[in-house]
Amino acid sequence: MYSSAFSILFVSFFVLTLVLRFWLASRQLRHVMAHRNAVPAEFAAKIPLEAHQKAADYTAAKTRFGLVNLLFSSAVLIGFTLLGGLQWLSQALLPLTGPGMAYQLALLAAFSVISGVLDLPFDYYRQFVLEQRFGFNKMTRSLWLLDMVKGTALGAAIGLPLVWVVLVLMDKSGPLWWFYAWLVWSGFQLLMMVLYPTFIQPLFNKFTPLADVSLKERIEGLMARVGFASKGLFVMDGSKRSAHGNAYFSGFGANKRIVFFDTLIERLAPQEIEAVLAHELGHFKLKHIIKRIAVMFAVSLGFLALLGYLKGQVWFYTGLGVDPVPGAANDAMALLLFMLTLPVFTFVLSPLTSISSRKHEFEADAFAATHSDARDLVSALVKMYEDNASTLTPDPLHSAFYDSHPPASVRIKQLNLAPTPMAAA
Repeated sequence: MYSSAFSILFVSFFVLTLVLRFWLASRQLRHVMAHRNAVPAEFAAKIPLEAHQKAADYTAAKTRFGLVNLLFSSAVLIGFTLLGGLQWLSQALLPLTGPGMAYQLALLAAFSVISGVLDLPFDYYRQFVLEQRFGFNKMTRSLWLLDMVKGTALGAAIGLPLVWVVLVLMDKSGPLWWFYAWLVWSGFQLLMMVLYPTFIQPLFNKFTPLADVSLKERIEGLMARVGFASKGLFVMDGSKRSAHGNAYFSGFGANKRIVFFDTLIERLAPQEIEAVLAHELGHFKLKHIIKRIAVMFAVSLGFLALLGYLKGQVWFYTGLGVDPVPGAANDAMALLLFMLTLPVFTFVLSPLTSISSRKHEFEADAFAATHSDARDLVSALVKMYEDNASTLTPDPLHSAFYDSHPPASVRIKQLNLAPTPMAAA
């Protein structure tokens, strides 16, 4: 009874999510293409029609590609669950490994390999067809393969021990295993914030100290004004993979470092780079990072508690096309089913995350306008919108549902209301 009811609930949310995502994508396509032939008035003097049309075409191409990918991933989800894919995989591995920890790790590893292989054609198309068509791809096929090998090896080296610890906790630590697993996961996330910038990311990109003395002095002056201590200013060779540009800071505590894409350094003027960095520093000084981490930890605790309940319910497995293995731990299967189905049930909550993120973006813009010239941030954003082929005319509902940043026109209008340095003085 419960099994059938859960199957119906899952299918209902699955269909709702699929229909909603297609509807939002169709709105985005219609809206962007309807405004393709006219640059919005507030950008008309800054962005040529050709660049605006490129952004519209790029957005439409990404949206259509996303729909194809969505259909495929939805079919894979149903194949793994209701059509018995995970059940078949379990039955194929069990005679080879026995019902112990080896079976559970093999199940997770086999699922990861199969999923990765299924995603490869889409990753290849995205990089070497879609991004190539619009002039953004700078990656060679050999580098793409090397990145894939490095990522897979790194994922196995880090992920398998972490999963092993979680599975042991699920099996040995009693009904509160989910709380202990949460402590381990949270500690792991904090550790990665420290290790990633200095040990992991350099495996994929080259980081060199910022060589431009005048720009370095300008940035150090900004950091002194806002009270931000950094372990260094670095330029990343992002151009060997993409023509997109950005700036960010990474790390945690004393390990914080500021990173500029080389493409951003080449494109923006020094005062514009300073304004962009002021925005990023705003996220730190306004404690947006800490707030996001706290929310992430709180949400993960709730989800792990839910998993703690579901893993002991037979209907959770059978309702998703899996028969629990008698006399064996089914913890790895519970993890997989939970990971696969959670996005189906939580997609409708996506706007809550977007609302919070856009609020933080407005606050960081206001911070930047206080510690640099808002006009410089506006000119930098306009260049970045143009260079990254970001549409200036997204569908409002699609943007509200998905976008972590406010629409360009809204964001720049708000910045234009900020007092100039002379007016502020």
